[in-house]
Amino acid sequence: MRDLPAFTLAGYDKGRGLLTQALWFAVMNTVFMAWFCPARLRVALLRAFGARIGEGVLIRHRVRVLWPWKLTVGDHTWIGEGAWLLNLEPVTIGSHVCISQEALLCTGSHDHRAADFRYRNAPITVEDGAWVAVRATVLAGVTVGRCAVAGAGTVVHKDLPALTLQTQDGQRRPVEEPK
Repeated sequence: MRDLPAFTLAGYDKGRGLLTQALWFAVMNTVFMAWFCPARLRVALLRAFGARIGEGVLIRHRVRVLWPWKLTVGDHTWIGEGAWLLNLEPVTIGSHVCISQEALLCTGSHDHRAADFRYRNAPITVEDGAWVAVRATVLAGVTVGRCAVAGAGTVVHKDLPALTLQTQDGQRRPVEEPK
């Protein structure tokens, strides 16, 4: 039986103080996610809160980022409408990556065997040239390899090697490098 009142944040570091967290939530929910906020301003806001963002990055509206200071994005990467970067731990996204609409990158999890349901978080890496397609989910501890494709609606719960496509039914097959 779970003992949820015993849950604590033991071992989890949010990375910034409460005031910075509150300020980020206010900015994210009023300006950053809004349709009228220019993509360049979104990048500037993330950088202002500690994210490391490369050149030519496009971040669309309704994107959610839990902690900008735990986010690194390479050059010429796209993050589509409604994507959610639930980065309790670091998320590293390479260059020329496409994170499509409503994709979820979730670094958080819980130990289902522990009565206190303690965190079992781990970072996520999406390597150069990869594509996380519409409504795909990448779970804690996963690396999506170079030019790999997490197909629409798929759940990636273990590393996806370079030049590999995973479909919604979990099947994997090799793909050619884009030319």
